[in-house]
Amino acid sequence: MGRGKQKAKNTKIARDLKYYSPDTDYESLEKELHTDKSDDDYWYNK
Repeated sequence: MGRGKQKAKNTKIARDLKYYSPDTDYESLEKELHTDKSDDDYWYNK
């Protein structure tokens, strides 16, 4: 492949990644963000 074709392919891939928007799983996000007080103490006391 010539440089022009490779650059065009890389540009297409970059554009696809930039505008890719997977469905957001809010339930998993909420579980990940929810912490107990004991977890907070662990990180703040380090």
